[in-house]
Amino acid sequence: MEIEKKRLVTDPVCGMKIDPDTAYSKIEHEGRVIYFCSRICEEEFRRNPKKYMR
Repeated sequence: MEIEKKRLVTDPVCGMKIDPDTAYSKIEHEGRVIYFCSRICEEEFRRNPKKYMR
């Protein structure tokens, strides 16, 4: 039996690894899709995206 590995993404605000299929939300920012674990992280990112983009 083969186990499928899930691709995880990182919430840029808190650093949590999350499954993109079950993320709280996602937004497109400067051509990239950004995933968030919670409303709080999404709101913080929207207030100051430059702080979290590398």
